[in-house]
This record gives sequence, C-alpha cells and structure tokens, in this order.
Amino acid sequence: MSRFALVRYSRYFSRLNPLHYLNKPLLFSSSSDSGRDSESQTGPPPIRVGLTESAGRAVFATRRIGAGDLIHTAKPVVACPSLLKFDSVCYLCLKKLMGSSDKFEDRGVSYCSQECLENAKGFHDVETRADWSSFSDYCRTHNFKYPLIVKRLCCMIISGALSVDCLDILQPAALSAEMIKKIEDGYGLLWNAFRKANFKDEDVAFLTKQWYTGMLARIRINAFRIDLVGGSCGEDLLSLAAASVESEGAVGHAVYMLPSFYNHDCDPNAHIIWLENADARLNTLRDVEEGEELRICYIDASMGYEARQTILSQGFGFCCNCARCESRD
Repeated sequence: MSRFALVRYSRYFSRLNPLHYLNKPLLFSSSSDSGRDSESQTGPPPIRVGLTESAGRAVFATRRIGAGDLIHTAKPVVACPSLLKFDSVCYLCLKKLMGSSDKFEDRGVSYCSQECLENAKGFHDVETRADWSSFSDYCRTHNFKYPLIVKRLCCMIISGALSVDCLDILQPAALSAEMIKKIEDGYGLLWNAFRKANFKDEDVAFLTKQWYTGMLARIRINAFRIDLVGGSCGEDLLSLAAASVESEGAVGHAVYMLPSFYNHDCDPNAHIIWLENADARLNTLRDVEEGEELRICYIDASMGYEARQTILSQGFGFCCNCARCESRD
C-alpha cells in the first residue's frame, strides 16, 4: 500500500474572521509532553490556532512533535449515526454494539453504556416528543446525511445542551440554487415535526430557514465521516491508518471545533483517526518542527492530481496548491 493510500479522506463532502471566537474553549483533551499516546498527563496540546493570509485559520505546532505522536484528542460538538448503522452503533458516541449484552436500550434506540444513555437523555427526551418518519424518509430517499445532524443539533439546543450559535465559528460552504431548494424541503419537514409536536414558540424560535440553511452550509464542509478502526492506543499509527482505509464504511458523521481548524494538504503531516467511538485522535505522520503548520488531508490522498483537484473544488470550494499539487503528482 502506498504512503498516500494510508491517508484516508475523513472530512466529507475554515475560516471566519471574528478573532474573539478563538478565545472560546474548545473540546479537546491534552496530550503528553513526551511519549506516544500517553494521555494521563495534563496540560494543553502542543498547538496554537492562528491566522494565515492564504488559508485563514490554521493550526501550528508550539514545539517539536515526533512522528506518530498524539497531538490531541477531540470530542464532537455533535455526532449522529448514519441511517444504515442506526441499530448497530451507540446512539450517542457511535461505538459499535457487538451484542445484546452490550446494549442499554431506551425508547427505541441503543447505547453502549449507561453513561451514554444518561448523557443523551436531554436531547432524546426532546426528540421522542415528535414524529420524524417523514423527515427520515426524506433523508433516506435523497441519501442525505447532514440534515440528520441538524435535527440532532436542534434537539440539543432545545434541551439546553448547546447554544444556537455553537457552530457559527465554522466556515460555511457556498450552496447552489438546486441545493438550497432541496434544503428548503428538508427545513419544512423538520419545522412541521416540531410544530405538530406542539413545541412552544419560544423553544423553536431559532429554527428559521436562514438558520437551518446556515447550519447545513457549515456542516457540509466541516463534518467528518466516522470510520472506526478498533484497536488500542498503543498500536502503530500506520497500522491504524491502513485499517481505516480497509474499514467497511462510516458509522456516522460528527462536527468538531479544533479539528475543523486544520487546513488541507495532499501530503499531510497529521492524520485524524477514530478507534472505538466518535472521539477523534490527531497524530503526526512525520516529525513536525516548532512553528510548522499541521495539516490533514480532506480526501483520499491516493487519487491522482486531476481527481483530487475536482473533488476539492466541487466539495470544498478551493483549488489545492500544496507542494504535491504544484508538482502535479
């Protein structure tokens, strides 16, 4: 397997001006000062978020980071299982459910633990008040993934778990007129589900067509497809990366804060991976020097130059000018 084949695309078909957002707390765990994957030590990860002239926000190393070292972990702001995996993964953290003994069931959905069940109770209480059959059929018919994330986001906002502006920091995608029309159809179904369930006007006042469209535009280019590879923290990074290439499809999608600040490179120096659930791990693929920008690959890096440029242009709205693309490799 080639080196580029190990870099599986993980952001599925970043950068806003307000600097005060950079001071907001981000959902990440600390990494060790030395030693691979030692998460017992405390302290901030060895990175900083800054601004660049060419690509907006970016993530930089604050010290030298060795090849294969853990940079940081990140918990999702919101994660949602895919419709195909609905019955086989945890409804909250997306961990695969191996058997009936692993399931903690609550009102038609399953969790991997009592902790996940309790943590999901707030938004699930909101969700179970409405009939989502028409909305789910709409997503299934059009093979839409991201409206499901917006639905969960709405339920989390109504429950008080998230704020209405929780994703405003993320860069939105440019949407075509055709896409906006499809989005409006989904908005109507979502709004009707809440209306028919007799939610109070003040509870759903945020759910305007503009807000819904804005959330989908942000999720479209900032959501990560979650491919679980299993294994343990001590396994070799290249083995885990190879496993992600061979995985059997996504268990769902999730949106993160700090990982969304990483820019793209077709020959990246960092990699995002998921072991058992939607908690992301970012590791270096090679030695990174202090002050160097950390970049991940948004797409399948094993593709040729023309294919990469097409997907990046159509899916993310930019033409890549990384060193690999400049050489037309």
